[in-house]
Amino acid sequence: MKLITFTRTESAREELGVLRGERVLPLEELGFPFRDMNELILRSTAEDRAAMAAAEGEGLPLSAVRLLSPIPRPLQDVLCLGLNYRDHADEAKGFSKDAFGLELAAPIFFSKRVSYSQGTGAPIPAHRDLTQQLDFENELAVILGRDAENVSEEDAAACVFGYTILNDVSAREVQTRHKQWYFGKSLEGFCPMGPCIVTADEFSFPPRLRISTTLNGELRQNSNTGLLIHSIAEIISTLSRGMVLKAGTIIATGTPKGVLMGSASPRFLQPGDLVCCRIEGIGALENPVR
Repeated sequence: MKLITFTRTESAREELGVLRGERVLPLEELGFPFRDMNELILRSTAEDRAAMAAAEGEGLPLSAVRLLSPIPRPLQDVLCLGLNYRDHADEAKGFSKDAFGLELAAPIFFSKRVSYSQGTGAPIPAHRDLTQQLDFENELAVILGRDAENVSEEDAAACVFGYTILNDVSAREVQTRHKQWYFGKSLEGFCPMGPCIVTADEFSFPPRLRISTTLNGELRQNSNTGLLIHSIAEIISTLSRGMVLKAGTIIATGTPKGVLMGSASPRFLQPGDLVCCRIEGIGALENPVR
């Protein structure tokens, strides 16, 4: 099942829906009046979700709505994995050995401040007063559907509500100047997500999906989420040993090779550029830079 947050063309009110091809079934009209996606994740039962998946109706044409991020206002900072594809770790080290020449034996964790996440079609702000090295990172994001505490790797799959695409937009010189990556990853508008959440039952675990990114139509990233160095199960198990991962937690699992800082002579993102992040089975997250 594909779950979305949307507005109708004639209204600014945010609604939830099930996406079926080119049609949208509004959940409120189906008898599921959850206020937002966070409440749906926290409060819906397995029976609710089965009924949503089986629901029928005429709904709305996709052309009549504007897709927002499925979770416009995350409950907390996004948890992120650094250097979690081998080929990306190599290209990052070539850009800055001091910043990225790190051991990969254990997962590298950092967080990303998100006050508001924009959806597909919405702009990425260029922040030209702060950065001349704006970059994209296409990542499979995992959304937890239950609290996770001291979870084994074998039990990690049961904690996953679903998956979406997250563009971990980064200001590279800010990221490297401050040594700790938080500021360079957390400027306003640096966390587009979407176009939907695909519930975990739609994929085998762990999902092995093609992940690709184009910049102005040119293919830049082309890999598979099965190539993570540290698996989703390992990530959830490792973090949950020392903290409670609350339901609604978003985990960005890392990006593959092909980001702009990996180029021999990087041309970083400029206003007018169009970044399109795709993950098989989820869709496309497309954002212009402004």
